[in-house]
Amino acid sequence: MLFNSYVFIFIFLPVVILGYYYLKIPKQWLVLSSLFFYGYWNPKYIILILISILVNYAFSISLTKKQSKTVFVTSLVFNLGLLGFFKYFDFFIENINHLASTNFNLLHIILPLGISFFTLQQVAFLVDTYEGITKSKKLIDYSLFVSFFPQLIAGPIVHYSEVMPQIEDEKNRKFNHSNFSKGIYVFCIGLFKKVIIADSFSFYVNESFLNLDTLHFFSAWGTSLSYTMQLYFDFSGYSDMAIGLGLLFNIKLPENFNSPLKSKNIVEFWSRWHITLTNFITTYVFTPLVRSMPQINFSYMMLSSFLAMIVAGIWHGAAWTFVLYGVLHGGAIVVNHMWKKTKIKLPTWLAWLLAFNYINMCFLVFRAKTIDQSLLILKNMYGFGEFKISKGLIRDTFFEKIDLKLLPNMSSNDNLVVLGLFICLIFVLKAKNSMQAMEDFKGAEKEACLVGFMFVMCIFGLNRLTEFIYFNF
Repeated sequence: MLFNSYVFIFIFLPVVILGYYYLKIPKQWLVLSSLFFYGYWNPKYIILILISILVNYAFSISLTKKQSKTVFVTSLVFNLGLLGFFKYFDFFIENINHLASTNFNLLHIILPLGISFFTLQQVAFLVDTYEGITKSKKLIDYSLFVSFFPQLIAGPIVHYSEVMPQIEDEKNRKFNHSNFSKGIYVFCIGLFKKVIIADSFSFYVNESFLNLDTLHFFSAWGTSLSYTMQLYFDFSGYSDMAIGLGLLFNIKLPENFNSPLKSKNIVEFWSRWHITLTNFITTYVFTPLVRSMPQINFSYMMLSSFLAMIVAGIWHGAAWTFVLYGVLHGGAIVVNHMWKKTKIKLPTWLAWLLAFNYINMCFLVFRAKTIDQSLLILKNMYGFGEFKISKGLIRDTFFEKIDLKLLPNMSSNDNLVVLGLFICLIFVLKAKNSMQAMEDFKGAEKEACLVGFMFVMCIFGLNRLTEFIYFNF
């Protein structure tokens, strides 16, 4: 079930809210509702998530009673094995066939929705349990922690200690007008980001990737920048909706985006983009890697950072493009830290421009199905491909000659995309982000009118039903 669907907004959500506040079994109701939400796509998924919940709960109980390294390692093998089978098995077989000239059959496994997110969440819980940081006493509590529908499919990735105390608080089981108003406000902002902005760019991006051979300099840049905007507004829109939905139940989910496209370097970017994943990678991948090194010094810290970002890249999917995505970001983080040691400061505008263009380039690799696809677009972007506009073809590089008079002869779609990109870029650089808007929310008439306007626009756009990008990961 999609957040951006009529059935979710007008049927599922109102029923769940009424049941939560008026039934005497709020936890049980949320668990059943969340399982229905998850199984709406495919009822078979319910079996998978139930097995995952029950097995991991058993591991957590065992670790609570006794800090057993064997049980802990077994729990990690179970979770990573489950994720590896569904997400990486066919990729592994494909590469074995390629390298060894074998012909093993692929299983063509369909990736279950949200498995990456609820697996990471449970791995974090097991690590915290093993270290004595947290524990779960009741199966219903643990089940709700894993399955809570607002963040089940694509995050934010939460810790048990962040969510369950809020649910246990008796005050949060009573309707809170302030939280409810803020929740609707943030949900509508996220819905607008997804339906009106991200989905509008998606048509241009998808069409461009289907016709890569026809791209010219301007359309290549338009495709790349459009995907950056699509991905940002799509994923941050989902996170906004998840946070807004949580507030409807008086549950505050953690912030996942903090104006990442304003970043002036890659380290800053990862402190603002997909914040909960960054925190997970830092706590459960980077820190153990540092501890495993022969000694703690700058070189080994940088090696750990590089390897951690490769893990982050691979987590996104089973393809060499994601490996390269991790390598590019890992390398950039190392360079970023090395540059800091020189104590040379770039002008703010130049630092932002370099960071933004690098991020944009990496997102292109992230979107492409193959590395060759991304290289083809990059060649056109940086003047090493054919420079085409509707009235001619220039085979020399971009730097040879540009006839600006040809620009108005771009297609209407190209011109519309340029206008949209300009507006969105100004918006992400100058406007408050959704979390800042939520903090400043007063429930005034202007805000109510803005919410109503955004919601009405979105309602007319829900007929073009599209999934969220991160559902693929």
